[in-house]
Amino acid sequence: MTTPAPSATIRELRDSVRSGARSAVEICREALARVRASDPALHAFHTVTADRALARAADLDRDRDRWRDAPLTGVPVAIKDNLCTRGVRTTAASKILETFVPPYDATAVARLERAGAVVIGKTNCDEFAMGSSTENSAFGPTRNPWALDRTPGGSSGGSAAAVAARLAPLALGSDTGGSIRQPAALCGIVGLKPTYGRVSRYGLLAFASSLDQIGPLTLTVHDAAIALNVIAGADPADATSAPEPVLDYTTALTGDIRGARIGVPSRLLENGPGGPDGIDREVAGAFRTALDAFASRGATLVDVDLPHARHAVAVYYLVATAEASSNLARYDGVRYGFRAPFDRHDDALGSMYARTRAGGFGPEVKRRIMLGTYVLSAGYYEAYYLKAQQVRTLIARDYERAFERVDAVAMPTSPTPAFPIGERVADPLQMYLADVFTVSANLGGLPAVSVPCGFTAGGLPIGLQLVGRRFDESAVLRLADAYERDTNWWKREPAHV
Repeated sequence: MTTPAPSATIRELRDSVRSGARSAVEICREALARVRASDPALHAFHTVTADRALARAADLDRDRDRWRDAPLTGVPVAIKDNLCTRGVRTTAASKILETFVPPYDATAVARLERAGAVVIGKTNCDEFAMGSSTENSAFGPTRNPWALDRTPGGSSGGSAAAVAARLAPLALGSDTGGSIRQPAALCGIVGLKPTYGRVSRYGLLAFASSLDQIGPLTLTVHDAAIALNVIAGADPADATSAPEPVLDYTTALTGDIRGARIGVPSRLLENGPGGPDGIDREVAGAFRTALDAFASRGATLVDVDLPHARHAVAVYYLVATAEASSNLARYDGVRYGFRAPFDRHDDALGSMYARTRAGGFGPEVKRRIMLGTYVLSAGYYEAYYLKAQQVRTLIARDYERAFERVDAVAMPTSPTPAFPIGERVADPLQMYLADVFTVSANLGGLPAVSVPCGFTAGGLPIGLQLVGRRFDESAVLRLADAYERDTNWWKREPAHV
């Protein structure tokens, strides 16, 4: 199957509309045609907003002078379905929100539209962003554009698949433990998790409030910088958004990384939960080759120690589930969303709650709610949740010490390439270990980017991750862009769409 039109980056599409070479309507129609042609095989989208998108594109064309200098004029974008969109169904891939239509936009979505973007639809994800494969969706799995029998990663798998398949050059995702970066790696695109607080979480359906962060998935690092310019910044609607100044992140992309110092946590890669047995041989080889590319551009590789990072997965699945248990208590069948049918033999309120939650949530969400409720319960709080928070602090301090010596820390994004659909569904521990290299950045609130760094012999993408200091997205983007300039991995297109 081939796409009706060649793919293009955010910058190319925007500049073509600015110059008058193309219209926003023309670009929108081509994007929708690609979705019609390819998405039946992928299931990247839950909802396609074709009429709304075409009307928006027509408005941009009619008022071309007003939008001429906007950073995303005419650019088609896809939105993960846990971000509220006014008047458009937002489900978080859960039956419990199957018919929910928000009366407002998430701040990140509103900022995209104010920058001239055209929203073409909502993308599939793991239910309430809980998963690493997009198999936990109540509406069926998304498939990887590089191999339709494999997962695209998760939980932002629909957004990653949409960008990789060139259905849209930009998609928003959310990242609680790797949910932007891991699917970006498995789909061969760029995924950026900004610093916690850099992007407003207003309008994001909460999973774990101290970990969640919204970020872009794009074809190139430059495109990720453009998108971050738009969505970053303080928001009075989100008390956790930071008042840090927002830079023009594209100005950091000079290609010059001479003198930069990149940390490599050798002990973690050799002895941690992900390796050496847990790291795929081809992933390890691509990672080493990427490090050589940095060195050839003048960067210095420095061995760093992250002694507590090997506990990150365990810590994450205590902290995140505890917060999920609290956040998801609001879905009770009373205020909004799914409600279990009335049972005339048992009309007790507590029974209605139980039947609603049992019927509305999927197995993985139930598993995490139960685990989180357990670790917060009397007699177990100090042994589990409190201890996890203490180790979380140690993990953050390890990175702080590392950043006294280096500008960024490099790791593989995922220990393996994309795995077959169904392979890990019955083995939650193996699924959770897919996040072994990504969860630490969330626990520390750090910015991190995944950039394509190769392919396996079987044609599956491999990702390189760079983690930086808090609010220093410029450093990780500069390093990722310099690496991208020396490679052409991002230019490869999947053959299956």
